[in-house]
Amino acid sequence: QVRLVESGGGLVQPGGSLRLSCAASGRIFSINGMGWYRQAPGKQRELVAGITRGGSTNYAGSVKGRFTISRDNAKNTVYLQMDRVEPEDTAVYYCNANQLEGVVLRNYWGQGTQVTVSS
Repeated sequence: QVRLVESGGGLVQPGGSLRLSCAASGRIFSINGMGWYRQAPGKQRELVAGITRGGSTNYAGSVKGRFTISRDNAKNTVYLQMDRVEPEDTAVYYCNANQLEGVVLRNYWGQGTQVTVSS
């Protein structure tokens, strides 16, 4: 099993910045993709940003140019730098990682961290 632990959420004012971290531990062989998803009240969970092991990234259109995803493979950690945040960014943010275990690609989730954008 792989365990993902997020940190860095909290309350931030509109236009401010926040940095989320997610560290993976446990039975790690070689984590492939990592990413951040979010879920606002009454809405479906959506992809915010993803990053491959090689560093290729993709972003949701609503955060492109404001958020930056990065990872440290040596530390099995993924980060999300959130700049110029907006009230619409308020949600629970979940870390995601996948790993090939034998012939099965297993998907893992963190417990989530609350981000609230409000003045």
